[in-house]
Amino acid sequence: MEPRVVKLETHVEYIRRELDGFRMDGREHRNETRYEFRIMFSALITATLALAAIGAKGFGWL
Repeated sequence: MEPRVVKLETHVEYIRRELDGFRMDGREHRNETRYEFRIMFSALITATLALAAIGAKGFGWL
């Protein structure tokens, strides 16, 4: 019985290490996603303002 318990404990330790790695990867992915969202949102706002300015100039509002 004892060797089986040792084997199970070893497997549990490996599983915990893998889960810790997944947690760190998840945190890094979340930070990268936030950064990319900010860039995309800024680009969207800039493009919208540029199109609005072009439209306003075309209609003679500016």
